Amino acid sequence: MVAVIKTGHSIHRIFNYNENKVKEGVAECIGAGNYLVDVEKMSGTMKLNRLLKQAALNENVTRNSVHVSLNFDASDTGLTKEKLMEIADTYMRKIGFGDQPYLVYQHFDAGHPHIHLVSVKVRADGSRIDTQNIGRNQSEKARREIEKSFGLVVADDRKKQEAFRLQLVDVRKVQYGRTDTRRAITNVLQAVLDKYRYTSLPELNAVLRQYNVLADRGGENSRVFKSGGLVYRVLDEQGNPIGVPIKASDIYSKPTLKFLETKFKGNEARRMLHRARVKNAVDMALLHKKTLPIEELVQALKKQGIDTILRKNEDGLLYGITYVDHRTGCVFNGSALGKAYSAKAIQERCSGKAVSAQELLQHPALKPGIELQSRPIVGTETKDAANDLHPAPLPSGTGNMLDVLMQPEQASDYVAGQLKRKRKKKKRKNLSNNQ
Repeated sequence: MVAVIKTGHSIHRIFNYNENKVKEGVAECIGAGNYLVDVEKMSGTMKLNRLLKQAALNENVTRNSVHVSLNFDASDTGLTKEKLMEIADTYMRKIGFGDQPYLVYQHFDAGHPHIHLVSVKVRADGSRIDTQNIGRNQSEKARREIEKSFGLVVADDRKKQEAFRLQLVDVRKVQYGRTDTRRAITNVLQAVLDKYRYTSLPELNAVLRQYNVLADRGGENSRVFKSGGLVYRVLDEQGNPIGVPIKASDIYSKPTLKFLETKFKGNEARRMLHRARVKNAVDMALLHKKTLPIEELVQALKKQGIDTILRKNEDGLLYGITYVDHRTGCVFNGSALGKAYSAKAIQERCSGKAVSAQELLQHPALKPGIELQSRPIVGTETKDAANDLHPAPLPSGTGNMLDVLMQPEQASDYVAGQLKRKRKKKKRKNLSNNQ
C-alpha cells in the first residue's frame, strides 16, 4: 500500500473533485467517519457542511483541507467495501485523524485499486492538527502496520512507491480522442493552477500549452468574451484547438476568469523574490558569448529548469517571450523582468548587440528627498523604470558584463535629500557684563 497526503486551502475543491468522479460513474462514496448519519442517507450538502462547520471552528487555519489517497497493488484481491472501510478507519486513527469527520471514496479510474479520504485539520475543540512531516512519520508507520495486519502487498520498494505516485500526479499531455476531455483538462489544471505563479492569462497559457491545453476567452466580439466567460480547449500537436471547448464553470474546481484574476493579484507579490534567478540564468548564458543562436539559449535555460516559450507570428517573426521557471513555479513575461529580457532585446543580445547598463539594472524609482521606493512590476513593457537612476556606464566588451551585474543596486554617491541639507549655524550673541 502507498499513501499520498495533500493539504490545501479549499475543502470545496477536494470534495467536488470526488463527488464529480461519482457523477461520472468512476467513483463511489463508500463510507464516512464521525458523521451522525449513514452515508447512504446523506445528500451532498450534508456531507460538505459537516466538514465546513468543523473547519470554521478555527479560521486561522488557512490550509484546512486534507486529501489522502491509499493505493493498493493490482494483485491485492478481496478488497471489498467493508475491508476498504476498515483499512480507512485504521489508517485515519493511526495518523491522528480518528476523531475527525472524513469521507471515503473508492475510485475505479486507474489500473490499481485505490481509495480517497477527505477530511479537515481542525479538531472539534478548535485546535489545529499538525501535519508537518506526517507523511514521513505517522503515515509510513501506519502503512507498514496495515500491510502486515491486512495481508497487503508490501510497498517498501521505492520503485514500487514511485510507480503509484506517478500515476497520481504525473500530468501527461492531453491527446484528444484518447482520453475523456474534461477529465484530462481537469487533471492538468489541478497540477498547474496552484503550483505555478502567473499574473495574466498569457502567462498561464505558457504553462498549459505544454500539456496541450488552452484557457480561451474567445474573440473580442464573441459571446464568451463579452460575458466575461472562459473556456478550456484541447490543442493538437501543432497547437491548434480541436474538439468541443469545456466551460470553466463545468469543471469541478470552477477555474473561471474571476477565479483566475484573484490568483493573478496574489501571484504578483509571491513571484517577485524569484525574478533574479531567471534574469541571472539568462545573463550567465550570454555572458561570454559574442553571438548565441536563440535556440541554444533556450537549451541552456532548460538545463536550469527554465522553459522559454517563443511567440512568433505567421511570418515566423518573434514578437513575445515567456519564461517558465519550473523550480520556483514562477512564470514571467519577458518585459516583466525588464527591457533587456523582452523578445526584441533577447534577439539583439543573441546577435551580439551591446546592451546598456540601464537596461540590465532595473532600479526602483527614486524621488528627491525620499528613501528608495519600490514599484510593482507589471506584465507590460515599462520604459521609464530604468531612467530614474544613472548607474555607471557599461564597460566596453561583453566580457565585462559580470562587473555590471555585480554593481550595487544603489549608486555609491547617492545621498538622500534629507542628508544633503546644510545646517544653519546660529550666531552667538556676546553678552556684556553690563546687561
